[in-house]
Amino acid sequence: MVKDVKKQEKEAYKLLKDKFGFKNALEAPRLVKVVINVGTGSAIKKDSKRTALVIDRLTKITGQKPATRGAKKSIAGFKLRQGEEIGVIVTLRSKMMYGFLNKLFNVAFPRTKDFRGISRKVVDNVGNLTLGIKEHTIFPETHDEELRDVFGFAVTIATTAKNKETAEAFFEILGVPFR
Repeated sequence: MVKDVKKQEKEAYKLLKDKFGFKNALEAPRLVKVVINVGTGSAIKKDSKRTALVIDRLTKITGQKPATRGAKKSIAGFKLRQGEEIGVIVTLRSKMMYGFLNKLFNVAFPRTKDFRGISRKVVDNVGNLTLGIKEHTIFPETHDEELRDVFGFAVTIATTAKNKETAEAFFEILGVPFR
């Protein structure tokens, strides 16, 4: 059953007001943003085109160009210098966020091999959900491309939920496939 995330978010107040005692629709949790991070790490020194490849594929998946992130400080043990590019990040809001979440819940997760659902441990105490995706190839935009350059990324869904219980109930309404 395909659920539209934006419609489900609007219904959240009606479904949660009795359980959590909300008196106002603004008390109900809402989605704020979705942040997607990819750590490229030391692979850049071996293959200079790696960052360009990651940026290109993330642009196809999210519909928005990622920004590169540099190292905050130098670490000699990792041969890392301050300012060196070590990752890329995309922050999605409004239409782009809803489109990405619909694609993630209704297309990408069903395409994942041996997918049994998301653990409830990924929801933190401030109401955000962070999960790791091992292969970017579960998205239809990148499925036909070369399989030698597969990378994983982290997706953080930020909400206005005040605690873990409220957030879990809100994510269930949105259609997050929990175990």
